[in-house]
Amino acid sequence: MRNSRYRHPIPSRGEIVKAMEAAGRPLTLVSLAGHMRLKGPRNEAALRRRLKAMVRDGQLIRNRAREYCLAHHLDLVIGQVRAHKDGYGFLTPDRGGEDVFLSSREMGRLWDGDRVAARISVTQRGTEGRVVEILKRAVSEVAGRLVRERGFDWVEVEGRERTRVLIPRGQGRGAGADDLVRVEITAHPTRRTNAVGRVIRVLGRFDDSGAQTLSAILSHGIPHEFSPRVEAETAEMPTGVTADARRGRKDLRELPLVTIDGADAKDFDDAVYCEPAGNGWRLIVAIADVGHYVRAGTGLDEEARERGTSVYFPDRVVPMLPEALSNGLCSLQSDVERLCLCCDMTVSEQGEVNKSRFYEAVMRSARRFTYGEAARLISGESGRIGEPGASGEPGGSRAAGESGRKGAPPTDSATFSSLKALAGVYAAFLERRRERGGLEFDLGEVVLELDDQGQISNVAPRKRLVTHRIIEECMIAANVEAARWLRKARIPSLYRVHEGPGPERVDELILFVRTLGITSISPGRLQPADMNRILKATESGPEAELVQTMLLRCMARAEYRPKNSGHFGLALPVYAHFTSPIRRYPDLLVHRAIKHLLHKGGVKGFSYDLAAMEHLGRHCSRAEQRADEAVWDVEERLKCAWLKDRVGDRFAVSVSGIVPFGLFVRVAELGIDGLVHVSSLPRDYYHADAGGSALTGENSGRSYRLADRLQVQLTSVSVRERKIDFVPVERTRKARH
Repeated sequence: MRNSRYRHPIPSRGEIVKAMEAAGRPLTLVSLAGHMRLKGPRNEAALRRRLKAMVRDGQLIRNRAREYCLAHHLDLVIGQVRAHKDGYGFLTPDRGGEDVFLSSREMGRLWDGDRVAARISVTQRGTEGRVVEILKRAVSEVAGRLVRERGFDWVEVEGRERTRVLIPRGQGRGAGADDLVRVEITAHPTRRTNAVGRVIRVLGRFDDSGAQTLSAILSHGIPHEFSPRVEAETAEMPTGVTADARRGRKDLRELPLVTIDGADAKDFDDAVYCEPAGNGWRLIVAIADVGHYVRAGTGLDEEARERGTSVYFPDRVVPMLPEALSNGLCSLQSDVERLCLCCDMTVSEQGEVNKSRFYEAVMRSARRFTYGEAARLISGESGRIGEPGASGEPGGSRAAGESGRKGAPPTDSATFSSLKALAGVYAAFLERRRERGGLEFDLGEVVLELDDQGQISNVAPRKRLVTHRIIEECMIAANVEAARWLRKARIPSLYRVHEGPGPERVDELILFVRTLGITSISPGRLQPADMNRILKATESGPEAELVQTMLLRCMARAEYRPKNSGHFGLALPVYAHFTSPIRRYPDLLVHRAIKHLLHKGGVKGFSYDLAAMEHLGRHCSRAEQRADEAVWDVEERLKCAWLKDRVGDRFAVSVSGIVPFGLFVRVAELGIDGLVHVSSLPRDYYHADAGGSALTGENSGRSYRLADRLQVQLTSVSVRERKIDFVPVERTRKARH
């Protein structure tokens, strides 16, 4: 089949592959055109464009003789580069399987996210990749600090240690030393030369307010400006729910659905309602129907797909969708009509979902609660809804007679009853979770409170309330039902897959817990129930946080895949993300699959196939990781800047890591990590044991172990390098001999 987009029809990719397979050898452009019986310069130019796209996507490789080769005949691995800040990297193959290690020498000419073709070889260090062809560059701009030394200017790229971009004379746009700049790459790095670029914008001083976040956004390649096409499409959106949009939907406007979120939340994805039903409950999880407004193939959809996720920095949010949608038309604001996609469940008193159905609806949120307000109401610490001071918000009660009109907000007593029922269904869900062995982490988080200058004014622990857990369990239940629907229909979509820890990680974990006196865990395949036993055994001890951190480290990162293999952490056989389509693209894809089934009754005619979902799953997983890394960069730098004024202060820490050159320690209540260098310990020759669980003095026998508590003094902080150094003051536990 020829592509109708071209004025002069050219062969499809499949036809090109078939012709090259028949030829049985690499072909030049002219030879291939002859095989395809294409004549004339226009046809040849069109074929060249098609071949270029196939090279970019890794289907073809162009060799030194300017011949096109089928990649699968060259024993090459095609995939995406993941750069590590220490200089080396990994290649994630398109076809799946283990990542391939890339040495710092190979990474010297690569950027994070580049698509490459590599040949695999076995060396004394293990399996490594050697890049044969760079198929597509991921980076066209970078950000970093401008350095001026001995008449030369270069930019130290944020997030990449030892990566420099040279700035030729006259290309600095007036930037000075220590300015934070945005740079366009004019020549990519090679094995022998650094990248070359030109400054296109001076962002301010490196330590200016907000500079760290903007630098992270640019250096991690996070899209943050919407195109004119997207802005135009957004401007054409309605300001509210239209009569056409309501047609054919279930009317839930009189049902007391409520949102329960953080105090600073603006994008309300989900609303919940619960009522007793027989010996159990009826639970409705209503999710913003983003798919109604963001249609496949539009500029909005392309932008959302590229971003993959909203990114939540301490001082700002980079949204997946424009604010008019994310905080407006798609946000389930109180007392405003909104479109939603509902998961309506019947839950038994044992916490089992016996029946579920999905449908499109129109709703009006009865109330917007913060987690704290809802928790106080459920516990009875404040008056009933509508009484003064009950919600912490003005205007607690509604005008008399308001509930009499069609679609009016429900009465406060109904809302209160729903909250109480939510607490009941949560208790059942929690008991069921414990029976199946789902992991129950309670790792302390901290909140970074910023001042008017965008700097940390305080670091406070984040309180986890019962309402956080209620909403979490309700969302898990809806996600499970969505995944079951997808699996039963066999429709291409994305599952949230979380694999258990590999054998090496299990061995490391067992070695660690044995140092804490836990010997009941046996080698082999670790189950969530085993991890829960470890958590239970250490929950009241000083090492509780470290144990949870070590358990998290030993597990694989959750990913989006079209092939379900279960969720290890939740101990669930099938799981998908359905509940946050405003801020996660995989959820929007799940919505599209469910809506297609609702409208068409089956898979036929669905816009996506398995190959498309494979690609989208890899992209969305990478976008999520990119966001996490960018937020971590910003938070660590803000913490370092905050600590600079506290040099000399003393802190209670626990040992969180053992390395030959010292101890990594953690200030738990501040969420801050630092290093106690071996040179600051009492003089001796220190050696780390094979498992990394102890550092022992050769002559004294003094031993520092994981989870040991120390008193330390802060001696130095580097904001640029994100390094914090401590020295020990005294030990709160006796040295072990």
